[in-house]
Amino acid sequence: LPSPVTTRVCLHSKEKPGAGLRQLTRVQGSGCRNRRNGRISSPSLAAAGGLGQDAPGTPSSGRWRKKSRVWCLHTEGGLTCLSRALTSWLLLPLFQLNQLEEAADAAHTFFMANPEHMEMQQDIENYKTMTGKVHLVDREAKPHMENYSTGVRHYDQEEYALAIESLERALRGYYTADVECRVMCEGPQRFEEYEYLEYKADLYEAIADHYMQILLCQHECVRELATRPGRLSPIENYLPLHYDYLQFAYYRVGEYVKALECAKSYLLFHPDDEAVLENADYYNSLLEETMDPETIKPREEAAKFLRRHKLESDLLQMGATGLGFVYTEPVTTCSSSLPLQVPSGVNSELADGPALSLGKKPAPKMDRELREGGSLLYSDVQFVYNSQQLNGTQRVLLDNVISEEECQELRRVANGIMLAGDGYRGKSSPHTPNEKFEGATVLKALKFGYEGRVPLKSARLFYDVSEKARRIVESYFRLNSTLYFSYTHMVCRTALPGQQEKRNDLSHPIHADNCLLDPEASECWKEPPAYTFRDYSALLYMNTDFEGGEFIFTEMDAKTVTASIKPKCGRMISFSSGGENPHGVKAVTKGQRCAVALWFTLDPLYRELERIQADEVIAMLDQEHLGASDLNINPKDEL
Repeated sequence: LPSPVTTRVCLHSKEKPGAGLRQLTRVQGSGCRNRRNGRISSPSLAAAGGLGQDAPGTPSSGRWRKKSRVWCLHTEGGLTCLSRALTSWLLLPLFQLNQLEEAADAAHTFFMANPEHMEMQQDIENYKTMTGKVHLVDREAKPHMENYSTGVRHYDQEEYALAIESLERALRGYYTADVECRVMCEGPQRFEEYEYLEYKADLYEAIADHYMQILLCQHECVRELATRPGRLSPIENYLPLHYDYLQFAYYRVGEYVKALECAKSYLLFHPDDEAVLENADYYNSLLEETMDPETIKPREEAAKFLRRHKLESDLLQMGATGLGFVYTEPVTTCSSSLPLQVPSGVNSELADGPALSLGKKPAPKMDRELREGGSLLYSDVQFVYNSQQLNGTQRVLLDNVISEEECQELRRVANGIMLAGDGYRGKSSPHTPNEKFEGATVLKALKFGYEGRVPLKSARLFYDVSEKARRIVESYFRLNSTLYFSYTHMVCRTALPGQQEKRNDLSHPIHADNCLLDPEASECWKEPPAYTFRDYSALLYMNTDFEGGEFIFTEMDAKTVTASIKPKCGRMISFSSGGENPHGVKAVTKGQRCAVALWFTLDPLYRELERIQADEVIAMLDQEHLGASDLNINPKDEL
């Protein structure tokens, strides 16, 4: 789903490096633990694109800049980077030149960053069949990430010498990539936090904004370097895990000094980690009597890196206070809640501890006795179906939520403010190549209205309609606490001419809104990169003059359809966001399908940041036109 901007974002996926992760083992009865469970480091939350020098001879529409090895374009839609997109353009010429192996690698490179692209996946299978090639090459792979994965594979196979070689190479590559990433942050910046207001800075403010933006960008390199292609969240505890693997690998090959050095390096990031503290004590006991353990220090590059990261975090917190922008450093827990025991009578041989499951955590099953059927609040709103009639749990279908005139006005707003790929990092066809996806947020609508690019009254309607929908959902499901906006998005899906014959794909694949749907296991894993904080969802439709595009609920197998809903003006479907409600959208085969998509949360920590800013804009507009005594601030969304 589109990536929201919230006041707190969980940045780490539960992805574990390698397979078959073991918890830990102990050596000689009293010491060394081989822990494989991840720890969470603390990369920054602030997102800022790294910018560099203008590219010579590049297009004049927008500003092209080089970001790492990638040419990027700053447009109103955000930062658009060519990188892997270029590889998809190479497919046809490579195929026509009969360079099928190169075409297969190009397709694989594109697919790594676009795993939802089903047609590319089919192309890859066809290339494999034609060439007999099994192992494909990612031409845009990050060397430090590749070396890390190789090292973890050797570690899993207990090939510790090879694991050390790959992991040390990964560390060197990581620190080199960190320098390159930070260098690319230098250059002209846009302080986007203030773009929704008429912000005119004095010289010293502009200078402070500029360098704060550079600092945000550089601080974000920690996250960027730990993120695999096509993923939204970085590998959990990525950099410290290098030292965690190395400390035990060095022990296994008998290099106790280096084992202690790596253990102390890991403890810089997680000083209270009991398992590694015990390991370090055990390594101390293995050193020669003539060697003082105090002379063995953590690695200098790790100490410098962490010291710089903490200083940057402090500066950002100070800047957030002084300059008035939003910045949140994540608070993470590094200690395991599972007790680890070692069997007695262990001598010089390794003994495996109890096998503790590190599997994914399924989303909790929805209580089917949850209340619904509360007031619809507005006399014009018409009840259509409840959960039972929709063959599911926590579902409701309503009509006449907005009028025909309001639908038409929202369509006009959409035509004036939407950008292709908005919410999907500029991907104009994020789910299927047979449709174009466009979107816009409430804050953008208000900004355009404030600037006179669309009627301000129409932009305000988008804001008011979304608040009306929120109130209805909160009341109907009889919630005992306030329902907050998590993300609000006006979206249109347009069928592309000439690409609609024999379509068997979906406009939006079957998914759940707050967990990762696993149809084969009939489970939904409530973990990042899913937006686990979402509690309720709603879709308010704006038109019916298109073909296809039915909204569907399915069973957990993502195949068995339990309910199908034809969109029309004023119709709203709302439901709880968990694995009890897998859903998707059938192919739009003709015309344009538009809706207001809304996601809500019961946790105020995950409120939509743009919604808070939109409230500020509304308050400012009301103050200008009605006076301070008549402020129209949303009573359910106070700061």
